[in-house]
Amino acid sequence: MALTPDRLGLATLRHLPPESRPLVRPGTVPAGIVHLGLGAFHRAHQAVHTEAAVGAAGGDWGIIGVAPRSTDVVEALDAQDCLFSVTTLAAEGAATRVVGALAGVRHAASDPDAVVGLFADPAIRVVTLTVTEKAYRLDPVTAALTVDADLTADLTTGRPPRTVPGLLVRGLLARAAADAGPIALVSCDNLPANGRRLRGLVEQCLALARVPDATAERVLAAVTCPGTMVDRIVPASTDETRDTARQALGVTDLAAVAAEPWSQWVIEDDFPGGRPAWERSGAILTGDAGPWERLKLRALNGVHSATAYLGALAGAETVAEALTLPHLDAVLRRLLAEEIAPSFTPPPGADVAEYGEQVLARFGNPAIRYRTTQVAMDGSQKLPQRVLHTVADLRAAGRSARWSALVVAAWLRFLLGYADDGRPLPLDDPLADRLRAALAAGAHTPAGVVDAVFALREVFPADLAADDEFRADVTGWLTALERHGVRATLAGAR
Repeated sequence: MALTPDRLGLATLRHLPPESRPLVRPGTVPAGIVHLGLGAFHRAHQAVHTEAAVGAAGGDWGIIGVAPRSTDVVEALDAQDCLFSVTTLAAEGAATRVVGALAGVRHAASDPDAVVGLFADPAIRVVTLTVTEKAYRLDPVTAALTVDADLTADLTTGRPPRTVPGLLVRGLLARAAADAGPIALVSCDNLPANGRRLRGLVEQCLALARVPDATAERVLAAVTCPGTMVDRIVPASTDETRDTARQALGVTDLAAVAAEPWSQWVIEDDFPGGRPAWERSGAILTGDAGPWERLKLRALNGVHSATAYLGALAGAETVAEALTLPHLDAVLRRLLAEEIAPSFTPPPGADVAEYGEQVLARFGNPAIRYRTTQVAMDGSQKLPQRVLHTVADLRAAGRSARWSALVVAAWLRFLLGYADDGRPLPLDDPLADRLRAALAAGAHTPAGVVDAVFALREVFPADLAADDEFRADVTGWLTALERHGVRATLAGAR
C-alpha cells in the first residue's frame, strides 16, 4: 500500500525525533513469533518487551501479528510498514516512541489458512496470545471447553477455522505434519493458571477432533504452555491518542496506542525452541508464575473491577475519576488488607499492602483515561478469578468475605443496566443473554437478583452459591446500593 508523505512508515522514520525511533532496525528482524490478538495491549506490552530484548541481545524474534476479527488495525499497520507508536502517559508528561517489533500482520478471519500455515513454519518457535478470556471458550469455573457449532465445525470438518481454539489446534496439527519442531504456546490473558488452562484447551480440542492417539501424543510432546502474568494499563486508543502521537512524531500514526509507565511480565521459562532474551527487557523469568498471577489477579484486577463497577454506578467515566469518590479508597484498602492479603501466599519478597498502594497510585494516574465501562466488560468471565477465588479461599479458612461481597453486589447492580442517576449502563458480556433471562425470570428484589445470578454455575460454583453468610453479605450490599446509591453506601460502609 502506498504511504502518504505524512504517515508513519519506513520512508518517514528518518524525520522522527531521535528519541522516538525504534530500538531495532524495522524490517530486518526475521519472524520467530506469531501473536494472536493484535490489540492495544499486545502492542504496548509484549511487542515493547520483545523489541527491547532483540535490541539488547539480538535474535530472529520478529513478531507476525494476527488479528482474529477486526481488519482496522491490520489495514493501519499494513499501510505503515508494521510500525506503530506507544505513548507513555505519566502525570508529569508524555513520551512517544515508535516500535519496530512487528515483522508482518495477518487477518485470521479473511485468510485463516495462511495463519495455520505460519504454525507449520520451522522459523516460528513461539506463539503468544492476547485474545481476552472469552475467546478461549473455557468455563471460568471448571475450565471445561464450551463446545458450540462453530468450534465443532473447526475441529471435525475441513473448513477454515473461525475460533481461536480451532485455529490453534489446526495450526499444531499442520506443524506436526510438517515436522517443524517444538513450539511454545504462551497465553498472556488474565486466566487463572493460564499455561495449564491453555494446555488443557489443546488436549480437549484434540479429543473432540478425534485425532488419533499417536498424532495427539506427537502434538503434545512438541508443545509447551508456559504460564505468564502480564501487567500494564492500556486504555482504548482514541482520537486524543492519535493526536498526541502526531504532535510528538510529526507524522500520523493510525495504529497509535498509549499506556501507563509501569509494565511487568512474569514468564515461566519453558521454551523448547528458544526465546528472546526477555529478561533484558525487565521481564521476570521463573519456574512458577502462579504466585505472581494470584497477586495480580486479586490485588490489581480484583481492585480494578471493584473500582470500575462502583465508579460506573456512581457516574464516573474513568477509573481515575472513580478513585476520587469519597471513601472509595478507604474501602479498597480494607478489601486489600482484610481479605485479599490473607487469601493467598504472595511471591517471595512481595508485600501485598505495598503492592496495593502501588496499584491505587497507578489507577489514580490522571493521564490514563481508562473508562469504567471498558473495565466492566465480560464480568461473568472476569469475576471468578478476580474476586470469587479470593472469596472461596477466605470462606474455606472460615474468614469473612464482606468487602469482596460488595464487589459482587456492585456487579449485580451493574447488570440491572442503569447508574444511580438513571443513565443506562451497557452489558457487554458473553453470558449477556443468560444473565438477562435469569434476571427477568427472578423476583425483582435484591434477594431475587442474588438468587437468579448465583444459580449460574458458569460463574458461581455450587458450594459458594450455597454459602449463606456470603449470600447474606451480597444481598445486604445490593440492598444498600439499590436504596441509597454508591456514595451513601460507601459513606456508611463499616
